[in-house]
Amino acid sequence: MRSRGLEQVELFLSDGVVGMKAALAKTYPQAHFQRCLVHVMRNICAKVRVDDREAVMNEFKQIHQQANKAAAVDVLHAFYAKWNKSYNHVIRNLKDIEPDLLVFYNYPKQIRASIYSTNMIESFNNVIKRKAKPKAEFPTEQSLDTFIGIQAMSYNDRYFNRIHKGFGQVQDTLESYFE
Repeated sequence: MRSRGLEQVELFLSDGVVGMKAALAKTYPQAHFQRCLVHVMRNICAKVRVDDREAVMNEFKQIHQQANKAAAVDVLHAFYAKWNKSYNHVIRNLKDIEPDLLVFYNYPKQIRASIYSTNMIESFNNVIKRKAKPKAEFPTEQSLDTFIGIQAMSYNDRYFNRIHKGFGQVQDTLESYFE
């Protein structure tokens, strides 16, 4: 990304791809790393009994619905305490990634719902997939790279004046992060 002109990253949102946090820290050491809570919930669902899923998910969802980070930490630790006996391996994995779960609380309340999940990113990825599907294959890696670049520029042009929910209200605050 740096070779393509991206100079500074404030927040990086990831679905948990192995090695992504280390690569980010190497290239952009000042960037904050946020794990997608939706992906974390999916992973938890896959590791708990069907009978417990609804209760576990309802309690885990409470984490991102708190008013502040301290309250979210309290809810998370209560979640650990309640489910540790039944799902020790799940709780151990959550504790390993805990520093990356609540980073979105460091940002204004108006945009938190947009930055605790990768929904916006996945939406753009679906646009790319839909447009690439009729092409079947690309003759070279460079042609694929060019195609994706053109699609990204087209997407940016189309939505240039669109401000995602909450971001317009905190634009000055966000700009101050890059000064």
